[in-house]
Amino acid sequence: MKAQDLQFTQLLEGSKQFIIPIFQRTYSWERSHCEQLWNDIMRVGGNPDLSSHFIGSAVYIPEQETSAAISRWLVIDGQQRITTITLLLLALKRRLASEGIEEPVSPALIEDYYFKNRYGKGELGYKMLLTRTDKDTLIALLDGKEPTEPISHRIRDNFQYFTERMADADLGVVYQGIQKLMIVDVRLQQGLDNPQMIFESMNSTGKALTQADLIRNFVLMGLAHDLQTRLYNDYWRPMEVAFGAENYIQAFDEFMRYFLVVQTGNHRIRRDEVYDEFKGYSRKHDVEDLLTSLVEFARYFCSIALGNESDPVLSTAFQDIRELRADVCYPFLMEVYQDFHHHVISRDEFVETIYLVESYVFRRAVCDVPTNSMRQTFATFSRQLKKDRYVESVKAAFLLLPSYRRFPGNEEFERQIQVRNLYAFNRRSYWLRRFENHGRKERVQVQDYTIEHIMPQNEKLSEAWKADLGVDWERIHGQYLHTLGNLTLTGYNSEYSDNPFKDKRDREGGFRHSPLKLNQGLAACETWNETNIQERARRLSGEAAAIWSAPQLPEDILAVYRSKEKEAVTSNYTLAEHPFLTTGKGKELFDAFRKEVLALDECVREEILKLYVAYKAERNFVDVVPQAKRLRLSINMSFAQIDDPRGLCKDVTDLGRWGNGDVEVGLEKLEDLPYIIGLVRQSLEKQLGEDE
Repeated sequence: MKAQDLQFTQLLEGSKQFIIPIFQRTYSWERSHCEQLWNDIMRVGGNPDLSSHFIGSAVYIPEQETSAAISRWLVIDGQQRITTITLLLLALKRRLASEGIEEPVSPALIEDYYFKNRYGKGELGYKMLLTRTDKDTLIALLDGKEPTEPISHRIRDNFQYFTERMADADLGVVYQGIQKLMIVDVRLQQGLDNPQMIFESMNSTGKALTQADLIRNFVLMGLAHDLQTRLYNDYWRPMEVAFGAENYIQAFDEFMRYFLVVQTGNHRIRRDEVYDEFKGYSRKHDVEDLLTSLVEFARYFCSIALGNESDPVLSTAFQDIRELRADVCYPFLMEVYQDFHHHVISRDEFVETIYLVESYVFRRAVCDVPTNSMRQTFATFSRQLKKDRYVESVKAAFLLLPSYRRFPGNEEFERQIQVRNLYAFNRRSYWLRRFENHGRKERVQVQDYTIEHIMPQNEKLSEAWKADLGVDWERIHGQYLHTLGNLTLTGYNSEYSDNPFKDKRDREGGFRHSPLKLNQGLAACETWNETNIQERARRLSGEAAAIWSAPQLPEDILAVYRSKEKEAVTSNYTLAEHPFLTTGKGKELFDAFRKEVLALDECVREEILKLYVAYKAERNFVDVVPQAKRLRLSINMSFAQIDDPRGLCKDVTDLGRWGNGDVEVGLEKLEDLPYIIGLVRQSLEKQLGEDE
């Protein structure tokens, strides 16, 4: 590797060609980047006291096949800057040519030095070769032609920006500023330098690379140019097309995260860790097999998350998932889609599974069950499924979830949906649409209607409304205003205003004449009061339980799954292996501790191991190591995280003790038990809430 400070214009001089590899992202600088570059050039060009302005780096490596007369270089980093300054130089050349002037530089010199190789034939005649439509658009502009479709809009628009700025600029200042632009010129050597490693370490200015950019370059960069081109065209380009330009920028990183969750089962991958996680995963796989898998799962993701599904039944089901904002379930649904695609399950089974997932997410939201465990639930959900009894095993897995992950039953769900503030619910349009369209073949476009409070929102109710509600009208208004029983849809919101109930019911377009299912039954009400609100809420809550249905299995079938779940955690050891826990003071301490820790949550399980007794939810949160006169507890947290006002805990990080975690505390007397349980509870709560 050879690195040196270099005038930017010197980079382009001589018989050479810079090639952007096919896998590199297209030209993407926005107007704001061009404005910043222009301002920097004018500032440094107009100030004789400033000798230079640093704009970043250019990293390139020899192309394996190169012309003897014209050296060809693959650009690793610097495409955006080189392309943008080429556009700026082209705008300068065009103004010089149009005015017939050759100061501060001639148009011919700009073309010979910075744009073209005089003796190059065909594409070798250009100093810069971009990719796809970027290439065609730039070549057309360099040749003085109007670009034809398809056009690179970024190339065209940024050239137009520089043309506009150049129209009334001092050309001497502009050219002087360009001459003062400096880069770090990094020339790599084939076979000696690792371009990907250098690429990752660059801290360049301009538009930051996404995790997907880094991954694409990592997969393709080290390969021969012809192989790069084939793999890009056969695999990566189809993914870009499937996502579409805008979605590729916004959603591809998220897809890569979900892909890795599916492949590794690690739900804790953060968005900024995707690239590092992918590097570790990819080293175990052949590059073409890896790309094949990526293309397959990208297709599933685009169907589920981006609305690309062509099957109308699946498309509707995926729309419900998207409107519910249930993206935590995408990894699981991608796996189920794979099973459907490979004919492991039928379409009906796939649809039933989707709607079970939807019901689970919505019921938990309505019942205000903390959602922080769902990411982990769905990351590993497929491991519990039986491929020959697919839907049955899905239902069993849902029904056997521990309390903090539970699938709320009908009683809990119907009770909560009646009292929940559904007007402030952030999925308001979703639940209204599902209510209205359930069982309909001719679907109602809910977006054409507005939500209506039958009892008005206005705190200053009219005398007619007060009379309908009765003497306790203030409480009723406050308690039921935004709840299920008082909410509906209408196309006449402004006409209804705060009018009395009978007016809303009987007027033209009123509830009596409404074709909407949500308004059924309102025509039969003479007044709108607490009794009718409660009755409507009860009726609708029953409908809700049918729309967002809970899984059901006969008890004998569920018992089989339950017994197998227990078998999975059954240990071959018993308390007989731990005599300190079965006699004397140790037994007294252990029995008391055991009772309290198992009472922390119904999801807590005990597992007796050879060296200690473990208590776990997903995994161990506290381990009991028996000792003669006390219990030594290993709490599975980092020492910095434990809140220990009495200072009883000890930091055992890297000490190699039995048990899990970096926190150790001893239980020697029963009066310390409540405090010790408080410490243990912190570990359990951290584990249950770590998806937040």
